[in-house]
Amino acid sequence: MKNLDMKYLEINEEVKIALKNNKPIVALESTIITHGMPYPQNLNMAKEVEQVVRKNGATPATITIMNGKMKAGLNEIELESLAKNGATAAKASRRDMAAILSKKQMAGTTVASTMQICEMAGIKIFATGGIGGVHKGASETFDISADLNELAKTPVGVVCAGVKSILDIAKTLEVLESYGVPIIGYKTNDFPAFYLRKSGFFVDHAFESANEIAKMLKTQWDLKMRGVLIVNPIPHNDEMEIKEIESYISQAQNEANKNNITGKDITPFLLKKIFELSKGKSLKANISLVKNNAKTAAKIACAYCEQK
Repeated sequence: MKNLDMKYLEINEEVKIALKNNKPIVALESTIITHGMPYPQNLNMAKEVEQVVRKNGATPATITIMNGKMKAGLNEIELESLAKNGATAAKASRRDMAAILSKKQMAGTTVASTMQICEMAGIKIFATGGIGGVHKGASETFDISADLNELAKTPVGVVCAGVKSILDIAKTLEVLESYGVPIIGYKTNDFPAFYLRKSGFFVDHAFESANEIAKMLKTQWDLKMRGVLIVNPIPHNDEMEIKEIESYISQAQNEANKNNITGKDITPFLLKKIFELSKGKSLKANISLVKNNAKTAAKIACAYCEQK
């Protein structure tokens, strides 16, 4: 790690020890804490997800920006501070990093900025809910998440439940293909759509075990290739009905259009509106899939550390 990186990066002591001893680590993004739900529900969720990682043999490293530093791993006080101040925290993607660091703002990190910090810290496996992608109507708005470009250039394995159902999944997959990002299914041939186990699209390759995926990741990075998207469908019991979620998305999108909500504000707005329309059911599904992804990521991280 370069000295310049350390000027802006602070690695939690527990994570440092795990890195030094080649122990499994799972990074966790923080926008779900800052922008996903209110305090103290967000704190309880964050602690539960970290505990899932620990129970499955890995060290959790929640990623955020705080006090002029990119943080890889938080202690209890820092995690509580992030959760309490989430309503006023910024949302940091790659383009925001320098400004937020220089102003010493607190920020939740997106998939793109979390991957960037993972690479600087030396963390290879990252669990999130769903990645960003191409928004509906992008042919007019050009609204395409920086997450896709980050996957094309940053060597981190991202475990997720596909892309959020609010996005244009077909166009998102086309962009990932053009960027050369492999889409790997964990025990599935179907590409999931966040609240739904199936989207009608398929993965590039399916593997039945964490060990097989770990071998693939090792080969990918031996070849000096970049990010890998690992999709892991929401558990059966928490999947929402397709007609139900499509109705909520349509209503939320119409309201966003009426209020001219665009850019990085659109996703939090849509998810909040879907939460209201579903009377909290969508949030329950969201928490379930995040925990499921954390569990799978921990298994993959353990298997990856055994690769030679």
